[in-house]
Amino acid sequence: MRSGAKVAVVGGVFVLVAGGIGYGAYSVLGSDGGGDGGLASRNATPEVKTGPPSAEEIAQASKGFFDAWAAGDAAGAALLTNNETGAEPVLASYGEDAHIGKVKITPGPAVGTKVPYTVKATVSYDGKSKPLSYASELTVVRGLTTGKALVDWAPTVVHPQLTEGATLKTGESSTPTIEAVDRNGAVLTKEKYPSLGPILDTLREKYGESAGGSAGIETWIETADEAQPDINLLTLAKGKPGKVQTTLDAGAQAAAERAVKKYAQASVVALKPSTGAIRAVANNPATGFNAALQGKQAPGSTLKIMTAAMLLEKGLVTANGAAECPKDAMWQGRSFHNLKNFSLPDGSSFTQSFARSCNTAFIKLIDDVKDDSALAKEARDVFGIGLDWKTGVVSTDGSVPEEVGGEAAAQYIGQGTVQMNALNMASITATAMTGTFQQPVIVPKSLDNRQLAQASRSLSPSVTQQLKTMMRATAAWGTGAKAMATVGGDKGAKTGSAEVDGQETSNSWFTGFSNDLAAAAVVQTGGHGGDAAGPVVAEVLRAGG
Repeated sequence: MRSGAKVAVVGGVFVLVAGGIGYGAYSVLGSDGGGDGGLASRNATPEVKTGPPSAEEIAQASKGFFDAWAAGDAAGAALLTNNETGAEPVLASYGEDAHIGKVKITPGPAVGTKVPYTVKATVSYDGKSKPLSYASELTVVRGLTTGKALVDWAPTVVHPQLTEGATLKTGESSTPTIEAVDRNGAVLTKEKYPSLGPILDTLREKYGESAGGSAGIETWIETADEAQPDINLLTLAKGKPGKVQTTLDAGAQAAAERAVKKYAQASVVALKPSTGAIRAVANNPATGFNAALQGKQAPGSTLKIMTAAMLLEKGLVTANGAAECPKDAMWQGRSFHNLKNFSLPDGSSFTQSFARSCNTAFIKLIDDVKDDSALAKEARDVFGIGLDWKTGVVSTDGSVPEEVGGEAAAQYIGQGTVQMNALNMASITATAMTGTFQQPVIVPKSLDNRQLAQASRSLSPSVTQQLKTMMRATAAWGTGAKAMATVGGDKGAKTGSAEVDGQETSNSWFTGFSNDLAAAAVVQTGGHGGDAAGPVVAEVLRAGG
């Protein structure tokens, strides 16, 4: 038998007692606990319960697990889960590797089969101690073969940020801490700017050893994916932090943090078009996946900035020239329509179609382009999409795959297989403003002399001027006017509503500029671009930076 479990013989049957800590977890083999113990009873197949566990079973199963875990009995606690093999090493590392003791677990009222709880404990290492507290939850399920109520095992049961294959550890940190500062020297912390948590962890991982600091003693989560940084949970003894200069602006970052909190799921990025310096990055929720820099989803009509650039470069349209905008259009068997099936009068200009976000004006020009791969080439060659950006942290640099037929047409209006995030769209807006792609960076190139991505060519001054004219119109009287009304300076915008299969309400996208600052935002299921993402961008642009 493994450590922490005992076998006793009671009334002729084997009883497994977990840990001997008195929480009453027993596994009775060969009997259903009733009858006279005769031959018929001993040979009968035990009745296996089915259906969801009862409230009493949920309370008993969770209490037994909590008691064993708190007592440091990893084997006993693992027996009360539906994955003993996976649970035991993680539970054992809690005390052995993370040095977490004096554990007190307080469950809250169960919500269905879920039991929320708080953990208060003490981390002790090398003569130093510090309290650790957090909240998590577990789910109680019925065992498939035994029918018993068991804890549904997942690493998050032990800590909400613990993922599969990751481990909890306490000791001398593998990388010295850093003090990240904004462009003006203001200190950036994850406590003050929660969205920067993943970014600061990555900066420490990449630049901590070269920043001149010394290691401290910490409790951290060591991730299974080497590309992802470790997650610091607690500092028992501070080392000497090394200073890392970023391109961020504390004022713009604070505005970005405020803006995204108004929505359940939102992301925004702001950058300086003339240099590519990232001024702000924010997500709500702020922990975990950094959607602003790593997300991949269709950006809707905000991509018309790029499509318009391609059409202007090919001489198929001009900002002031006429462009047909019917309420719907067909291309190779695929039908496209405008929002609420609107149309524009004959003789309306391409700027009017752009500012009103007319889909059909773009679709009607596909025949004249005569190249299904034209948009993919424009994305790569002019806007730097897909060129392996080296921002200084983990980021995704967008994708416009080469497509044919109806799928290629969908790309013209930012649908189909186009994949972008807020960083990519802010960069596209920046390139449209200046005519030349500047790869976004969050730490200066001089920090590590890394090779930045370079697009193969720039837009002509004429095309750049026309793009800015159309974006200014969108902000002045088009679909972005309401959101941009409070933004000053030389300003422009583009809205987008990205339809997603199986999602009743579209994602809200918005991108805009004010003087030498560009920003883009996405709000999941936010509807029209000007309604949700627009105010997020406007708040960041007003903060400047």
